[in-house]
Amino acid sequence: MLGGSYLGAVQWFVAAAAPPALRAIAPYITSDQFYNPWTYQGGAFQLGFCLFWALGYFAIPELHRRLVSHTATLGDVSKAMRALGAIDELYRRRPLHAVPEVLAAAPFYADWLAHPDEDAYWHTIAPGHAYEQITAPALLVGGWYDPFLAGTLASYQGMRDHGGSDSARQPGLIIGPWSHGVWHGAFRERDFGLLASTDAIDLTGLHLRWFDYWLKEAENGLEAELPVQIFVMGADQWYAEADWPLPNTAYRRLYLHSDGQANSRNGDGTLSWQAPGSETPDSYVYDPHAATPTCGGATLLPGAQTAVNAGPRDQCAVELRNDVLVYTSQSLEHDLDVIGPVQLILYAASSARDTDFTGKLVDVYPNGQALLITDGILRARYRNSFSSPELLEPGRIYELAIDLVATANRFKAGHRIRLEVASSNFPRFDCNTNTGGVIAEEHAADCVIATNRIFHASPYPSHLLLPIIVRE
Repeated sequence: MLGGSYLGAVQWFVAAAAPPALRAIAPYITSDQFYNPWTYQGGAFQLGFCLFWALGYFAIPELHRRLVSHTATLGDVSKAMRALGAIDELYRRRPLHAVPEVLAAAPFYADWLAHPDEDAYWHTIAPGHAYEQITAPALLVGGWYDPFLAGTLASYQGMRDHGGSDSARQPGLIIGPWSHGVWHGAFRERDFGLLASTDAIDLTGLHLRWFDYWLKEAENGLEAELPVQIFVMGADQWYAEADWPLPNTAYRRLYLHSDGQANSRNGDGTLSWQAPGSETPDSYVYDPHAATPTCGGATLLPGAQTAVNAGPRDQCAVELRNDVLVYTSQSLEHDLDVIGPVQLILYAASSARDTDFTGKLVDVYPNGQALLITDGILRARYRNSFSSPELLEPGRIYELAIDLVATANRFKAGHRIRLEVASSNFPRFDCNTNTGGVIAEEHAADCVIATNRIFHASPYPSHLLLPIIVRE
C-alpha cells in the first residue's frame, strides 16, 4: 500500500489488522495517532487545519455527491462554498461548534470538538496503539514543516521498537524540507535549493526499491543501507543516518535571560549556555480577542498547495508585538547542527485558571531575517496528562514542558538562535479563553484576559533543550 495524508492513515488501519496479503506499506505525511498531532497538539485544537479540511476536503465533496443523488440541493452546496471563501470568519466564530455549514455533511467535526481530552474515543481509532500487531514493514516519509511530523517520527520509533515481526522492526524514514502541500522545498521566503525536491532524491524510485525488496525479494542492496535519510536545512543537503534520533545526539540547555523586558524583539531578552542567576521575570498580557497571528510553521491552512502560510516564514512582524517575548543568542562563532527532538522548558505563572504557552525556534540571519524552524504549544491544563486535565492555581509557578516537535537545521556561523514565547498562534490553534471551561462551548463574551509570567532565575531555569550533533 502507498499513499499520503488520509490515505496514509488508512494504511495504518489495514496494517493493524495484519492481513496475510499485506507485505509492505509506505505511508507519507500522515500519522497513526489522531488525537495528537492530527486533531490536537499540546492539548490545543488544530482549528486551522481541522476546519479547513472538514469543510473543503470532506463537506463540500460530500454535498456534491448528495446533489447527484438528490439528497442535497444546489443551495446547500453554494452555502458551503461561500463558507469556504469566508473561512477566516468561520475561524473567529464562537462557540467553535457553531458551524452548520460544516456539520451538515461532516458531523464528525462536532465529535472532535466534544473530545478535547485524550479519552477512549481517540484510543479506539488509533492504530498506533497496536504496533505489535503490525507485521508489514513501513517506509515513512514526512516533512519538517508537515503538521503530522510528530506522528511520522513516533510511527518510526514505534515500529522499530514494537513491530510485530522482524521485518516490521526494520522501518525506513525519509524527512525532507517539505510542508503538507509543498514537495519541492521552495517556500515564500526560503528556497532550500535543487536538492530539496522529491524529484532530486527520486522518491518514486525509492518507493519502488522498497516494494521490490519486500514483495519480490529483489537483491537491490536495501538491507545494507542506513535506514534514515534526512535533509539538513542550512546545510541544504541530505544525510544518511543509522537511526532517529541520531545515535550521537548531545542534548544541551540554552537558557533564557532578561531584566524583565523581553517583550518584542526590541526588548532585552537573550539566550546563552550559561544558567541564570538572579533575574527579573518577564510578563505579558494575553487577550483572546487580539491573538498572536499564525505566521508559517507546520500548518495546513487555505493556500496549502502554494504554502501561503506554511514553512519558514519571517517572524519579524510578529516579533514587534508586546505579547510576544523574544530571546536571542549572540552570533554563532561556528556552525551548529541542531538535529532531533526539541523541547522548551518554561517556569511560568498565569493570572488565569488555564491558558496556553507557545514556543518558536527561529534562525536569525545576519541581515535580520528571522525564519521559523519549528514550534509548539501547550494548553496548561494538560501539563501533566492529555487525558486528565488539571486547572492552574492563579499566580502559582509551574514547570511546563512544551514539545517543539523536531528539526534538522544548521545554524550557520554569524547567525543567531532565537526563541519566541507567546500564548496564541491563531488560527492554526484555537484561542484559549483563559476561563478553565470547555473552550469549544464558550462564546466570545466568555473570554477573559490573562497576565502570564515567565521566570528565568536560578530556582526556575527556563531553557531550550536542543539536540546538538557534532560531525567528525
